[in-house]
Amino acid sequence: MLALVDCNSFYASCEQVFRPELRGKPVVVLSNNDCFVVARSQQAKELGIGDLVNFFKVEHILRAHQVAIFSSNYPLYGDISSRVMQILNTFSPRLEVYSIDEMFLDLQGLQDNLINYGHSIRQTIWKQTRIPVGVGIAPTKTLAKLANHVAKKHRQATGVCLLDTPDKWQWVLRRLPVNKVWGVGSRLSKRLAELAIYSAWDLATADTAQVGRHTSINLERTIAELNGVSCLDLEELPPAKKQIYCSRGFGQKLNQLDQILQAVSLYARRAAEKLRGQSHLAQGLQVFLQPVTSDIGQPGRSMTIRLEYPTDDSRTLTHAAKQIVRNIYAPGYQYIKAGVGLIDLIDKKHLQQDFWQPAMSDQLMHVIDSVNSRYGKGTLHLASEGFSKKWYMKQRYTSPAYTTEWQDLPSIRCSD
Repeated sequence: MLALVDCNSFYASCEQVFRPELRGKPVVVLSNNDCFVVARSQQAKELGIGDLVNFFKVEHILRAHQVAIFSSNYPLYGDISSRVMQILNTFSPRLEVYSIDEMFLDLQGLQDNLINYGHSIRQTIWKQTRIPVGVGIAPTKTLAKLANHVAKKHRQATGVCLLDTPDKWQWVLRRLPVNKVWGVGSRLSKRLAELAIYSAWDLATADTAQVGRHTSINLERTIAELNGVSCLDLEELPPAKKQIYCSRGFGQKLNQLDQILQAVSLYARRAAEKLRGQSHLAQGLQVFLQPVTSDIGQPGRSMTIRLEYPTDDSRTLTHAAKQIVRNIYAPGYQYIKAGVGLIDLIDKKHLQQDFWQPAMSDQLMHVIDSVNSRYGKGTLHLASEGFSKKWYMKQRYTSPAYTTEWQDLPSIRCSD
C-alpha cells in the first residue's frame, strides 16, 4: 500500500503558521512580481477567488473582504516543506518527494490499522509544524492521488481516505470526471471525450489497446493503476533534470543594458547552483530577453551557444551569459523578463578530461555553496549581479523569513 500526503493550500498554510490569528481566515499568496494569485486558503476559495487570476482584477474584492495578501516567500515554504518531509521519514523507510507539498510513502508490511495510521500522520505533522495535510492510501500511486482528493474534498473522510478494495475505489471512480485522474489534463480529456470517456470509471473500464492507439503507453499504465495494478515505482531519489532554467520578470521595465546584465548574472549564478546540486555539467547555454508587448516589431530574442568545455562554474557560465545578452540586446526597447537555461547536461562523473582544459574550480564553488547554505542564499555572490538591484521583482507583501533569517526569528513574550 502507498500513502500520498498532500499539504492543504500549502503556501497559504505556511503564511498562517506564525500568524495564528489568520487561521480560519481568507489568505492568498501571489506569484513573482505580485502578478497572479497562486495559492488560496479554503476561505479565500469560498469568496470565489480563482486560481492564477490576475491580482489587479481581484484586488478590490480582496480588500473588501479583508483578505490577507502575501508575496511568495520561497525560503519559508522550502524550509517548512523540509520539516514536513523529515517528519514523514519517521513514518516510512521509503519516501518519494513528489513536489514541495506532496510526498508518497511506502506502507508495505505495515500491520497497523491504515486509517488510524493516516490520522497519526496528520496529527503529528499538525502538532510539529501547524501544516494541515490530507492522506490518501491505496495500492497504486494513481489511486492514492484519487484517495487524497477524497480525503481533502469530502468532510466525511476527515482528512484520510483508504481505498484498499476494488469496491471502494470503483465507487470513487464512478463519481469523478476523467480530468481528476493523475496525468489527465484538459487537452487529453478532450481527446478522451472523442472516445466517449468522460469519467474516471469510463477510463478504468476502457479498452486499453484502443486508448493506447489514440494516446500513449503512459495512459495504458494509468488504466492499469486505476484497476489496482501498480505500474509506477517510488522514486526515492528524484531524477536529475535534463535542463535547468532560471527566469524572472523584472520589477520594472528595463532598457539599460547594465541593469539587464546584472539580472542575467544573478539568474546564471542560481542556475549554476542548481546544476552543482545534482552533480552535473552544462555543455550548452541559452539566454532570452522578453520585451514589453507594446513594443511591436521587437519579438523576444534568444541565443543558444555550445560551451567550450562542460562546466558548472558560476563565473564561466555568467561570463558566457553576459556575452549573449550583449549580442541580443537591442537599444531603444524596454524589457520585462530575462532567463538563463543550462542545456545538454552530463553527469559530472562521466566527464572525460581534456589536456588543454583549464583546471576545474570545484573547491572554490564548494566553498561558495557551503557559505550560502549556512548563512543564506546570496551571502557570497558575483559582483556583476550588482548591489541595489532596483530591477528585482516586486514583493510588496513578503512575510518575514521566520525560519531562515536570524533577524526574522519570531519572538515570544512571557508574562509572570
